Amino acid sequence: MGSNAVHLAWLALAWAAYGGLHSLLAAAGFKGCVAARLPRWVPAYRLLYNLVAVLALLPILGLMARQPGPWLWRWQGPLAWLMDGLGLLAAGLLIFGPGTYDLGEFLGLTQLRERRPGLGDLEPLRISALHRYVRHPWYALSLVLLWTRDMSAARLVSALAITAYFVIGSWLEERKLLARFGAAYGQYMAKVPGLVPRPWRQLSREEARQLEGD
Repeated sequence: MGSNAVHLAWLALAWAAYGGLHSLLAAAGFKGCVAARLPRWVPAYRLLYNLVAVLALLPILGLMARQPGPWLWRWQGPLAWLMDGLGLLAAGLLIFGPGTYDLGEFLGLTQLRERRPGLGDLEPLRISALHRYVRHPWYALSLVLLWTRDMSAARLVSALAITAYFVIGSWLEERKLLARFGAAYGQYMAKVPGLVPRPWRQLSREEARQLEGD
């Protein structure tokens, strides 16, 4: 096995370990253990979780930069303009698009500031404009951004790993949402696709408001 293949295998294992760590720290059982054994750390848990996620990503980015491997494809001409346009649109919607996430809540700053004693989310079911077309718009837009880039061997391994994690992570997340919101979220899942928008499966504003009120 060549050195590049060995490097790509290590990169794939690094992504698998990252996904496992990320899922473990997000699991209700692990968070319950933290709450029972280290209750004083509970308000800072979300912030520390995000910090660990960022720091654990740095060695993987180092592996990618150290040996990116050969280019597999690079967009040229009109296709390059199209892919760059799609990438910019996805990035713009990720940053400025109408979402349901409270940034302070997402980062963990709100929980720390309020010294919140529990690890559960408190936000009600909210269906933004983007969520009327796809249940996981942040994942979907991130995938557009990911797959519209020029692709080296290391980038392809990373893109496949991230895509797999988003698919598995969205499934795990929805188990929690179903347990939390019950029938309302079940109806939402039946009407709106998970990661790939489809014109014939979407909610009107009125339908979204009705589900939010259930």
